[in-house]
Amino acid sequence: MKIVSSQDWRDAIRFDAPVLVADVVPGDATRCVACGTDGRLYERTELWAVKHRHPKHHDGFVRFYCEEHTPAAAPPPPAPVELKRTRAAAPRAERRTPSAKPTPITDRPVRTMCPDCFVEVSVGGDCGMCGAQVV
Repeated sequence: MKIVSSQDWRDAIRFDAPVLVADVVPGDATRCVACGTDGRLYERTELWAVKHRHPKHHDGFVRFYCEEHTPAAAPPPPAPVELKRTRAAAPRAERRTPSAKPTPITDRPVRTMCPDCFVEVSVGGDCGMCGAQVV
């Protein structure tokens, strides 16, 4: 079973980038988180949603801010640094030498096999499995 997070409107918001609340989620007038519960109600067109990072939840959390309390947008991430190519990273033609095929061993004497058990018989001609005499 694969566990995945649910898809909702908060997934569409980038981290630390203020977005107008009316653009991401509809609803009634609400308060700024910094103004507190005693603050006035703002329309969704006057509030900014900011998604913050959380140390234990990779999806983060979203807070609504009025114009006065909106945190500054985070700077864009730095451009990736292009590494200098080395000879090891350069493509090269592969040179493969064909490996020698193993040569069969021919200096061993051919042993007699039991026709019933398919095992080698002793020098005396007796099968160790069934006891038959093999010539």
